[in-house]
Amino acid sequence: MKKFLYLFVLSFLQFTQAQSSFPYDVVLTPVNVTGLPGLHSYAFAQSNGKWLVIGGRKDGLHARQPFNAFPENQNNTSIYVVDVVNNQFWSASVTTLATGLSEQLQSTNMNFYQDGDTLYIIGGYAFSTTANDHVTHDKLTSIDVVGLMNAIENGTSINSFFKQISGPEFAITGGQLGKIGNEFYLVGGHQFDGRYNPMNNPTFTQTYSSSIRKFEIDNSGSNLSISNYNVITDAVHLHRRDYNLVPQVFPNGELGYTISSGVFQISADLPFLYPVDIKAGGYFPQTQFNQYLSNYHSGKVGLYDSNSNQMHSLFFGGMSQYYYQGGSLIQDNTVPFVKTISRVSRISNGDLEEYQFPVEMPNLKGAGAEFIPNKNLPHYSNEVIQLSNIASNEFVIGHLYGGILSSSASAFTDNQTGLTSADPSIYEVKLVYNPTLSTQIIDGSNPFEFTVYPNPVKGDTIQVEFNAPYEAKLDYIISSINGKIISEGSIVDYKIGKNSMKFDLESPNEKLVILTFIFDQKYFNSKKILKK
Repeated sequence: MKKFLYLFVLSFLQFTQAQSSFPYDVVLTPVNVTGLPGLHSYAFAQSNGKWLVIGGRKDGLHARQPFNAFPENQNNTSIYVVDVVNNQFWSASVTTLATGLSEQLQSTNMNFYQDGDTLYIIGGYAFSTTANDHVTHDKLTSIDVVGLMNAIENGTSINSFFKQISGPEFAITGGQLGKIGNEFYLVGGHQFDGRYNPMNNPTFTQTYSSSIRKFEIDNSGSNLSISNYNVITDAVHLHRRDYNLVPQVFPNGELGYTISSGVFQISADLPFLYPVDIKAGGYFPQTQFNQYLSNYHSGKVGLYDSNSNQMHSLFFGGMSQYYYQGGSLIQDNTVPFVKTISRVSRISNGDLEEYQFPVEMPNLKGAGAEFIPNKNLPHYSNEVIQLSNIASNEFVIGHLYGGILSSSASAFTDNQTGLTSADPSIYEVKLVYNPTLSTQIIDGSNPFEFTVYPNPVKGDTIQVEFNAPYEAKLDYIISSINGKIISEGSIVDYKIGKNSMKFDLESPNEKLVILTFIFDQKYFNSKKILKK
């Protein structure tokens, strides 16, 4: 996953203290549910204040050795109903279900979305007895949340509360599932079959989705089906997995999502830092902004203040390429475990800003955890909390459950994954109004920009101009509009400051191509180029 350690203080980033546009302290309070095991990378739903928890893993971060990674005996084979208010939980085994259901529902990193009283689960990765190998499951499953929870609490059969269909379009793990209008959005992820191998030896096959797969689901009858299936592919900007998909309210009031960070870049084993907005009308890479403090799947929540037209996304712990140490922002390319709690805010003009909260997670934890929102609060259909409709100065926005707990920030890099475990902790997350709160803003602006001309161009050669703010690696990717990478490489003959050069698009059979420059393995910029 991560090849090297590179540690230094980022002197070029500027930090300022400012009165907060989000005047709330974050307060974490441990909650005990006696005997509930630790889990990470699971799926969940909720009803009447109780949680339904399915799948995930009972061990910690996966081992580096193929024979020891993702052992079957650490699959979570129980479905849990959790009553966090009354310190109770109930369970039922998935092994009583049909083979296809049983195998999928004990997998890890499934894509899931709760739509009313139905939980939809797609894909997931785990050992399959049927295949006698680790696979990404090619399944879409619908679950009657209320019926299943009642059956588990009453100790009766759970078999009748599931429907399942198979198809290659569902073979995704490590992506996210959302919904806009009547359409479901299966965003990013990858198909990974076989045993994990950090040296890329041939113990597995892996194909990134690099796409948004859109479809409608018909769950009305005895059989499950999908319709209006459509795929949007981008080999560069959608090449992501193990990220956070945060529900959003955009400045014009439109509901959608933002892809936050995720891994791995095409030309480097590093996270993407810039977000991608997803709306009904398409997807929109926000390459003008980098998010530094949260790069991996963790607990997250969205809150919108309609009075100021500001959207706030909160992230809890996890793993990150950047973190604070002694007041300085440190870059560590091994992407270690961190304690950071951070916020990305979209202000009314659409600009994005990132802040660190003064409070941290209690330990190195949060990767693979889930934030379970308090649905008693006013919220939009995509679960963004309506901040301006809450009158209280103190209120619980939800709970964090599970994730990976590590006693070492560098457990994976040091081949010490035994220092990690599935975290059984539950934290109540409360916001407390604090009008005097001062927060630290990070300069997430992109200092690299380039122009091309002429555009449209006749032939394959264009003129490229760019300004290099300092000396660093400069990579390029040429991709087609249907998501194929045509060419990639590096530019070495340039200087600090203004540069101008001829550039060969290497795409004689394409009428429209996308040229992406990647400066210093962190700043992306793309241009669409039309050929006459």
